[in-house]
Amino acid sequence: MLNLSLVIHNHQPVGNFDFVFATATERAYDPILGLLERHPAVRLSLHYTGPLWDWLLAHRPDHVERLRALVARGQVELLTGAYYEPILVSIPDADKVGQIRRMTGFLRQTFGVEPTGMWLAERVWEPHLPRPLAEAGVRYTLLDDTPFKMAGLTDDDLFGPYVTEEQGHTVTVFGNVMYLRYAIPWHPVEEVMDWLRAQASAHPGGVAVMGDDGEKFGLWPGTWDLCWGPEAWMDRFFAALERSADWLRTRPLGEVAAELPPLGRVYLSCASYEEMMDWALPPRDFAAMRRVRRELRESGRTDILRFVRGGLWRGFIARYDEVNQMHKKGLWVSRKVHGMPEGEAKARALDHVWAAQCNCGYWHGLFGGIYLFHIRAANYANLIAAESIADSAREGRESWVWTEEGDLDADGRPEIILNTDRQVLTFKPSYGGALVEWDWRAVRYNLLNTMTRRREGYHEELLRAAEESRLILPGQPDRPDGVRVKEPDVHTRLFHDWYRRAAFLDHFLHPDTTLDGFYRAQYGEQGDFVNQPYRVQVKEDPAGLTLILTRNGTVWVGDQPIPVQVEKRFVVTPGNDLLTVHYRLMSSARFILRFGVEMNWGVLGGGGEAAFLRILRGREKVTRRPADTGEVRDVTSFTLNFPYLVRSEPRSEAEGRPAGSEPRSAAEGRQPEVTLTLSVPATLWHFPLEAVSNSEAGYERVYQGTCTLAGWDLALGPDQSWEVTLQVALA
Repeated sequence: MLNLSLVIHNHQPVGNFDFVFATATERAYDPILGLLERHPAVRLSLHYTGPLWDWLLAHRPDHVERLRALVARGQVELLTGAYYEPILVSIPDADKVGQIRRMTGFLRQTFGVEPTGMWLAERVWEPHLPRPLAEAGVRYTLLDDTPFKMAGLTDDDLFGPYVTEEQGHTVTVFGNVMYLRYAIPWHPVEEVMDWLRAQASAHPGGVAVMGDDGEKFGLWPGTWDLCWGPEAWMDRFFAALERSADWLRTRPLGEVAAELPPLGRVYLSCASYEEMMDWALPPRDFAAMRRVRRELRESGRTDILRFVRGGLWRGFIARYDEVNQMHKKGLWVSRKVHGMPEGEAKARALDHVWAAQCNCGYWHGLFGGIYLFHIRAANYANLIAAESIADSAREGRESWVWTEEGDLDADGRPEIILNTDRQVLTFKPSYGGALVEWDWRAVRYNLLNTMTRRREGYHEELLRAAEESRLILPGQPDRPDGVRVKEPDVHTRLFHDWYRRAAFLDHFLHPDTTLDGFYRAQYGEQGDFVNQPYRVQVKEDPAGLTLILTRNGTVWVGDQPIPVQVEKRFVVTPGNDLLTVHYRLMSSARFILRFGVEMNWGVLGGGGEAAFLRILRGREKVTRRPADTGEVRDVTSFTLNFPYLVRSEPRSEAEGRPAGSEPRSAAEGRQPEVTLTLSVPATLWHFPLEAVSNSEAGYERVYQGTCTLAGWDLALGPDQSWEVTLQVALA
């Protein structure tokens, strides 16, 4: 007799659109419950994440009631987990334990159960986890078979639990069998049952574990017809399981964990599932790893393949500065919140911190991940709300201003943070004196929530398919070697930036530089200011803060290096939504060049029709969209709107609950706008930052922000200076 433990994990992230929750429920989560109701002899484990629980209780309480009945009759075991589904290794231990205890308490209160098994988000494992898991009351979990094989175990060794520990804190771990994960529901039912029968003969009394996403049972492309349509794969599979009760028992994982003794002690290295570890590699290594795996499989060298590993999940934090910024801001804010006195305010702030830790905005695989703008926006909304509560509690007054200095992003170099009751501005003096995060407290929004255009490992597949005419457009039939794309020329939009897209980046461009060259990141930079260090001076008084950033750098005119000094002063004051920036350039020799100040704006919904870029040229108004590319001369100001945000007072906004399942509608209040005014008219270049991302539906361009460059043609003589003031108003 073989035990089969099926574990289905249902998840939607904080900030996802309401229609996605609804569609997933209709096409996957509801059908799974119907399947269990039709096949009462099949028993398994289910895991739902906190954001999905919140949505179901608000919008589909009938689903919760149906599930309650399945739990009550012992057919379904509910697993706990960290409530907002963070990558557990990436958050502080106090938040690990707190989030798990919150989920366990929710399940106890809602279903009357006391779960001791948990789902580990993305099965990302590191050796320190047993201690916080045990402290949170977790007795067992399941991991992919990858780390077990890396520890020297084979497929035949994975039909039972193992015990692992950290400092004497033990947790039981089960191996998630890769064959079952790939076979269900894509291989013929008969083949899967034959495999299970073979394992029952080879491992009597053991357990085969399969844990995977519930969305693959109806929501992923092509799976609705496969699982629930004429082929009815899931019903045929469950019927086959029922007919096999004489040699196969379907049991929730908790029952098996309580009955089977551990096969031994194991210590597992940092790992996740195989695909995740490949995605975490740098682009060149991603492609190389895929080739190595393919060659080893084709040559039958599974003895070597099981020791081949990709990267760590933390590689995403290393590769993407923007992800690192959001992650480290989360750690920064978590420390602030945990330092608050106990009480209702701290509880609200902590809930926002935990919601911001939802994992989907911190990594990238086949699905959107970091390139899903609205998911990043939701994470930042919760971070800003949490920090506003903590800062308000610290100050105890209506308005304030102060400076923080510290290595916020953990790169070994300090950042300068200007805090007011209205704004939080994070500068990197070591990187062009750039502004890398600009939090507008009133709308809980990071105005610089953009993504730099980077090379991805899967871009090689796209380029090769384009060269070989294997691209498949929407509506065209599939072909075995085809690559799906959403537009025919998407492969021509692969532009890769050589510096991080941020704000107040200082460029010296050759007068012949064109908008198209700058857009493609194919131009000559004549100065050494964009990503080089600036000196710092901060002046603080009750009236406000002044941050002075200065660099004595070099501008090349032909082969001639010319010393140039750039000084930029940032001024913020308490109680208002203004930022004033004053530039002063000085040269010790004559030169003629174009100076430009680059800013990259993260406009939620900037790729749609509701967003606009309104440009003032003298008395003439020019209206564009943030997704447009263009040049406008003699510009004195421009305005960006944020159609999916609503202006409110910081204190009342901070009291809100974590960001929900959809962006707020502009109909609920006045649309926020940002207006930048120039004291000296400039030539404005603007264009969208677009990532070419792969998804289950094919390659596509995805809007990630709007770049604006205000430029001036300068002719400076020896010891001459040039000045301009930029004033940014948030309204």
